[in-house]
Amino acid sequence: MGLSLVKHEAEYRAVQQLSTEKNYHITILCGLLGIHRSAYYKWLHREKSQRERENEKLMEQIKEAYEERDGILGYRQMTLKIRRESDTIVNHKRVYRLMQVMGLKSVCRRKRKVYIKSTPQITAENKLNRDFHAKQIHEKWLTDVTELKYGNGQKAYLSAILDLGDRSIVSYVLGKSNNNALVFHTFDKAVSNYPEAKPLFHSDRGFQYTSKIFKEKLNQAGMVQSMSRVGRCIDNGPMEGFFAIFKTEMFHLYKFSDFESLESAIDDYMDYYNNQRYQKRLNGMTPMEYRHYLIATVA
Repeated sequence: MGLSLVKHEAEYRAVQQLSTEKNYHITILCGLLGIHRSAYYKWLHREKSQRERENEKLMEQIKEAYEERDGILGYRQMTLKIRRESDTIVNHKRVYRLMQVMGLKSVCRRKRKVYIKSTPQITAENKLNRDFHAKQIHEKWLTDVTELKYGNGQKAYLSAILDLGDRSIVSYVLGKSNNNALVFHTFDKAVSNYPEAKPLFHSDRGFQYTSKIFKEKLNQAGMVQSMSRVGRCIDNGPMEGFFAIFKTEMFHLYKFSDFESLESAIDDYMDYYNNQRYQKRLNGMTPMEYRHYLIATVA
C-alpha cells in the first residue's frame, strides 16, 4: 500500500468523517465518491506501511508550505523548501506526484511583457553577450522597468537591479511614472548600498538607459555599460525572468486598490525573494545565503 492507497486518502477520510459525524450510510457514500466499499474497509483497518506514513508526513509538510505562500509554490520550489526547512531528503518527482494526488499546483500564470520603442541618445554594444554566469557578486548587474496596474487602471512602474552573482535584487524603486527619475533613483540606491561595486551594467535600450545623464552616472561610478540588441529581449534574460517570477508569484495573484498597498506587497515579496526563496541554480540556497557563501569562498 504505497502511493496508490494515498491516492484516495481524501475520499476515504470523507467517508469516515461523514459516516461517524452524520451517520450517513457507508455504501451510499462510497458510491457517490466512486470508491469501492471493500477498499474503504481495507483502508480503515489497515496497518500503514513505512512508505505510507512517510507520504502522509510529507503531504502535511506540502500542505503547510503551500498555504504559507498562498499557493505560489510549484513542485520544484516545494521540493527545495522541504529539503531546506524540514531537513528531509525527498525527490522532486515524489513531491510532484503527491501534489497531484492532493490536487495542488502553483497558481502562477505568466503574461507577456509589452515593449515600448524609444529613440536612443547613446547606445552601447552588448558586452554581456548572454554570458549570464558570474563568479562573484558585483561582477554583472542587470536592470529593467516593468509596468504594473492597480486601482481603477492606474499604472505604476517597478524599476529593479539584479546581481548575476547571487541573483539578488540589489535595488528597486516603485514609481507612478516611467521616467528618468525612476531609473536614476534605482541606480543611486544601488550605488549608495554598494559604493565599491564596479560591475558591468546591462540594460535594454529604454530611453532612460540611453540618456546622456545616465551614461554620466555610470562613468562616475566606474561601471562599463552594456545594452541588449534591438528586439532581442533574451539578451537581458535573467532580468526578464525575475519580473516573470515576481508577477506570477505575487502581482497577478492579487488586486491592489491603491499605490500604497501595492508598494507594501512589493516590499514583502522582495524580502521573501532575497532571503527566503530557495533557488536550484544557487545550490538550493536563497540569494542572500549564496551571497555570503561567495564572499566566504573568496575570503
